[in-house]
Amino acid sequence: MDRHIITSVEGGIARLTLNRPKALNALSLTMIRDISKALFAWRDDATITHMLLRGTKWNKASEASEPFGSFCAGGDIRYFHEAVYSKSSDASYDEARNRDSLEAFFTEEYTLNHLIHHYPKPVIAFMDGVVMGGGMGLTQGASIRMVTERTKMAMPETAIGLFPDVGGGYFLSRCANSIVGVGEYLALTGQMLSGQQALSMGLADVWVESKDLLDIWNNPVPFVLSPPTHERPVIEHLDLMQKHFAFGSLQEIVQSLQSNDSEWAKIALAKLQKNSPLMLAVTLEQIRRARQMSLSDDLRMERDMVYRCFADTPNKHSDTVEGIRSLVIDKDHAPKWQPVRIEDVTPTMVNAFFVSPWEPSEHPLRRLGDSF
Repeated sequence: MDRHIITSVEGGIARLTLNRPKALNALSLTMIRDISKALFAWRDDATITHMLLRGTKWNKASEASEPFGSFCAGGDIRYFHEAVYSKSSDASYDEARNRDSLEAFFTEEYTLNHLIHHYPKPVIAFMDGVVMGGGMGLTQGASIRMVTERTKMAMPETAIGLFPDVGGGYFLSRCANSIVGVGEYLALTGQMLSGQQALSMGLADVWVESKDLLDIWNNPVPFVLSPPTHERPVIEHLDLMQKHFAFGSLQEIVQSLQSNDSEWAKIALAKLQKNSPLMLAVTLEQIRRARQMSLSDDLRMERDMVYRCFADTPNKHSDTVEGIRSLVIDKDHAPKWQPVRIEDVTPTMVNAFFVSPWEPSEHPLRRLGDSF
């Protein structure tokens, strides 16, 4: 079997490489467990001073992986769909087994995200190439978040009827110095950011040229001691984000965009109109709530939310499962959202996602704290 996680320790530097390049390093439960095992071991090893994190890219010409070029496209959403729709002859057993593994995936992934945010040793994340969803969860808690001219960063979950999880509520609501409208824009539209744009939003710390990554990977200490300094670029279209995405409701945001003839507003509106009306409203509520929460409380909230995204499926409709089907399974790009119209989303529908299925003493993330 291919080794999807490669680790090494040399000279006090621990290095971890995501090595599933044909799948853009999409995270499986096994990968999450392997990453967690390594990080816990390194945390308690007094000889280790820094931890480096990168992903590999598949080179079609050479039929081999190569360092850098793609970090992580997120969780393995095909696996999510398979976990809901069992195909074994023993359907009842398979459904229970897959449900357990799906529950474990999110619990362990969010626990790993929390660990990285509170890691007691500097973590340097090489955010080269695609950095989306679960990839953002692995890197936003890093001490140094490094981007390049090849970085393609986004939290695109609303396109599949999900919401920006892995702590997305926490870090999106706080990007751009917590300016209301910015995190909402990124969360609702799933807008892709370049490395420079990520730097302007406060979702990255350092910009370097991709040609320099290998040198830094091999000899990180000088870089850590004296990282490049940048004047943070101006956020493009900040005024429009504040104008349109600071409204209290999804309907008001849409109406505001409809009243604007700018190309930016038209593109933003088109993105919203493709996505699940219900999950857009849920995501807006998530960002607004998370802005006042600690990371651990936000992760607990998101764990409740993701449970609701898959609860009672396949017997009950789920926009999340339907979005995954449309995008990556059948690839018809014609999801059947319920409800179809933004106007038909009710507060009751939205609020249901924020009701925990667990008592506080039984919550799977009950032990998360804000420090070690």
